[in-house]
Amino acid sequence: MSAPVQPDRPRDDGARDGSPRDDRPRVLVVDDEESYRQALASGLTQEGFAVDLAVDGHEALRLFHRHRPDLVLLDVMLPDQSGIELCRRMRAVAPVPIIMVTARDAEVDVVVGLELGASDYVAKPFRLRELVARMRAVLRRGANTPVAPEEIIAAGPFRLDTGRREVTVDGRAVDLSRKEFDLLCLLMSHAGQVVTREWCIDRLWWDQELVDTRTLDTHVKRLRHKLEPDPSAPRHLITVRGVGFRFEG
Repeated sequence: MSAPVQPDRPRDDGARDGSPRDDRPRVLVVDDEESYRQALASGLTQEGFAVDLAVDGHEALRLFHRHRPDLVLLDVMLPDQSGIELCRRMRAVAPVPIIMVTARDAEVDVVVGLELGASDYVAKPFRLRELVARMRAVLRRGANTPVAPEEIIAAGPFRLDTGRREVTVDGRAVDLSRKEFDLLCLLMSHAGQVVTREWCIDRLWWDQELVDTRTLDTHVKRLRHKLEPDPSAPRHLITVRGVGFRFEG
C-alpha cells in the first residue's frame, strides 16, 4: 500500500543566477491605489515577506509568470480588468493562493471570488495584523482548490477536466457540486495513494473549524452515489480505516 499523502513541502526554487537564495515567502500585491501598495510593501517586508507590486492586471500577470509568488493579494477593482477575472486567469496557470483585498464587500463579490478559487476575502480598510494572520494561515494550508498540474486527469472510466471543471464516467457527464469536484480532483490527483482525512479537510475546509469528519464523510457518500456502480460496495472511492481514502481507476 502506498504511503498516505500529506501536505507538500514549500517550494524551493533556489536562485538561478548565483545570487543568495531568498527564502522569504513571496507575495504579489495587485492594487491600483498607491497608498495601499506602499503601505503593504512596507508592512509585509517588516513581517518577513518578499513583496512584488503591480498596479494593474497586465503587470500582475507579467510578475506572476516571472516570479510565481507564494501568495497573491488581489484588489477586485483594477483599471484594466476585473480582479475577479484576473483571479480566474491566475488560477488557470497555477494553484497559488489568492486573497481578495477590496472595498467591495458585497455578498455577490465574495461568492464569485471564492467560487473562482480565491482562498480568502478581506475588506478594506483592514488591520495589517489581521491580514498577516490570514496570509500565514492560507500559506500553511496551501491553495484551497486542489488543481492538478495537468488539465485532464484520466483513470479507468473517469475523466476529470480541471479547466472546464467537468467529470465524465464512460463518456457520461456527471453533475458535481464545487466541493464534490474538488474532493474528487484531490483523490484522483493521487490515484492509488492513501489521502489522509486531515489533508482532505485542510485543503477543502481550511476556513471552517470542523469538530469531526462527518462533513467529509457526507461528501464521499454523495460522490459514491454519483460515481460508483454499487455505492454500498465501492470499487473506486475506497475507505482506508483510520487513515483516509484511496482512489482506484
